[in-house]
Amino acid sequence: MDRKIGMWLYSNGGGDKIQKKIVKKLRERGIDTVTDINLRNSIAKKGHIYHEKTVVDELDLFFSYNAGEQTQYQVFLYQALNRVIPMINSYESFSLTEDKFQTSFLLQKHGVATPDFQLCHRENSKQLEKIMSKWSKMVYKPTDGWGGMGLTKIENQHTLDMLMPFLNQMDLRFFYVEKFVKYDNTDFRVDIVDGEFVGCYGRKASGSDWRTNISSGGSVFLREPDDEVIAIAKKAAKICGTDIAGVDVIYDLEREEYVVLEVNGIPAFATPEQEKQGLNFNKKKIDLIVDMIDRKTQK
Repeated sequence: MDRKIGMWLYSNGGGDKIQKKIVKKLRERGIDTVTDINLRNSIAKKGHIYHEKTVVDELDLFFSYNAGEQTQYQVFLYQALNRVIPMINSYESFSLTEDKFQTSFLLQKHGVATPDFQLCHRENSKQLEKIMSKWSKMVYKPTDGWGGMGLTKIENQHTLDMLMPFLNQMDLRFFYVEKFVKYDNTDFRVDIVDGEFVGCYGRKASGSDWRTNISSGGSVFLREPDDEVIAIAKKAAKICGTDIAGVDVIYDLEREEYVVLEVNGIPAFATPEQEKQGLNFNKKKIDLIVDMIDRKTQK
């Protein structure tokens, strides 16, 4: 083996089996893989980053694909590694897609529709009241949240008055809010790898919630995107510089156009249960990832 990469891929939901398939296909191309490199258990000293017996910064590439177990320490080392070896995704695209404001700001600057948004300094809480009177409904979003965590729908001044003391207690320096989009409570999750369309499925909010996220009670269903949705997802992924992206798209019933809600830098593979439902994009996704790693590690 003349090439060696590091990998940290989630193990739940069938991730362990996905990892074995990726490792096998890479080995067939002469690429060795050191798995389970959790940077939480790594140390940095004397110009190197060590994980057990592996000198991580001397690998040919590091593939980080675990959304649920990130810590500030890991992200800090992620940034350092990105300065010396290729990463999937790069630290720049990872940090961008982790921040909802930065993502929406960049997408809008490049002509991709997103929900209307505003970023307000905490000392300018009156601005939130002005927005409330203008939009009537809005959504507070933590800029670094994922899986629907922390999303709060604000439907009236009373809800805003109740939310403000909580936000002040969290010592937030700024607030990011989006205009609530009137839609049919379903979305498109479009997977893009290396600029190529991989697959798509729909998510539907439960009867008691407006969020489509699976972790918030949403459910998955088979859904075919049209060419417009695929083109929007490809453009969003390219703007964000992501090697791998899951782009969430909904149809705004008032504006009568598709809008991008989020670009996820670590979109999950289909679980075994979802594969039984008919979601069959895992093989294509694995093949594209292996092709990309092969290309990025060419000496």
